[in-house]
Amino acid sequence: MTITPEREAELLASVPTGLLINGAWRDASDGGTFDVHDPATGQVLATLASATSEDALAALDAADAAQAGWARTAPRERAEILRRAFDLVTERAEDFALLMTLEMGKPLAESRGEVTYGAEFLRWFSEEAVRDYGRYLTTPEGKNKILVHRKPLGPCLLITPWNFPLAMATRKVAPAVAAGCTMVLKPAKLTPLTSQLFAATMIEAGLPAGVLNVVSSQSASGISGPLMKDSRLRKVSFTGSTPVGRRLLADASHNVLRTSMELGGNAPFIVFEDADLDKAVEGAMAAKMRNMGEACTAANRFLVQASVAEEFTRKFADAMSALTLGRGTEASSKVGPLIDGGARDDVHALVTEAVAAGATVATGGAPQPGAGYFYQPTVLSNVPNDAAILGSEIFGPVAPVTTFETEEQAIALANASEYGLASYLFTRDHNRMFRVAEQIEFGMVGFNAGVISNAAAPFGGVKQSGLGREGGAEGSAEYTTTQYIGIADPYAV
Repeated sequence: MTITPEREAELLASVPTGLLINGAWRDASDGGTFDVHDPATGQVLATLASATSEDALAALDAADAAQAGWARTAPRERAEILRRAFDLVTERAEDFALLMTLEMGKPLAESRGEVTYGAEFLRWFSEEAVRDYGRYLTTPEGKNKILVHRKPLGPCLLITPWNFPLAMATRKVAPAVAAGCTMVLKPAKLTPLTSQLFAATMIEAGLPAGVLNVVSSQSASGISGPLMKDSRLRKVSFTGSTPVGRRLLADASHNVLRTSMELGGNAPFIVFEDADLDKAVEGAMAAKMRNMGEACTAANRFLVQASVAEEFTRKFADAMSALTLGRGTEASSKVGPLIDGGARDDVHALVTEAVAAGATVATGGAPQPGAGYFYQPTVLSNVPNDAAILGSEIFGPVAPVTTFETEEQAIALANASEYGLASYLFTRDHNRMFRVAEQIEFGMVGFNAGVISNAAAPFGGVKQSGLGREGGAEGSAEYTTTQYIGIADPYAV
């Protein structure tokens, strides 16, 4: 399918540019705006209203007013809204995919994959909405009855990142809708257009006014600050960097808010000598190059048993060097741009430091000349264990390879990080898989698989990678509070 400038312009013109508050699109209270850019060209794609603190509180007003009625809405009705939203997003997959490619940069094939992945949260939680089980039982001494049920938490602040513009919105909005919570959604200022279109789709699917409010803004703190000080807010769900997550956790402590924090990652990709190296390289490409490496689950440290390190690195470098860079709308593009110039500079600084410390460039190693924020797919070998690149979340198409001798050493190297989100290991030995998985400190483990995210699975990490889980049955529980009712024994005299 050829993407023409006319097709892009038509799609961009269809995206709402205002703030969604109480079911209506409106301008910012001070008339402020901000621009959204194409990272492949640097050109302006659209100009959106930039919400103020006053607008944020107006959105919370709407969410608070809608909360009681929405909580009493039948689970089946909430489920049907989510299912209609799934159908609409699926029908409009090409629109959502192109919009993500324009504002974030990823190739269209990857954007289409994100539509499939992101829409699945709508379908999954439409099914979970009617499966909110409670308990009724007798106390151990037999004198009372215990009734336990789950209630919607209440108004939630949902803060999404720029790297997965649709999936991060659906992963938060869908369980909140299913649980009966109202929301204020703050998309990332770099990629808000997809959230704007998604919100319009949710309204079309039948979501009542005030349940979902969207306050795109160039000031993140101007939105989160006043909302988190307001006692009406009950929860904040954030996906982003660990430093920002720490500040939000501190802010959340004042009103003792429920929090879900999906923060940074530094995923190890462990290759043992008995692994199928071709499959390991295939998995490495998926784990590293999804989203140009701009993912918290991206493989960041390639720990390869010394006896197979040379062969693995050669095959990996060959696969990386075969990738074609280009604007995501180009049919030949396999690698899009990084999100902005600062991101590209940060990636190159890590590569430069690693080479100065003794690493060898197997392929790539430099920014791509020309327009846009492109960086060459890069493999570094012989990376010293104390190189800064191994302790940093690279967020780019760079794969540093280092070696280990024993299983115990691999585990120690994997755990030598403050992060604990995703991890990957390749081996034919299932017993080793269980041993390693139980000893490494990560919330998710991919066994002979480079992509493990799924709407039906609990996504989240440990240590500095955050709190809580998104997806799966655990994702529903994040938006509810448990209430216990003690009932006098009905058989007592």
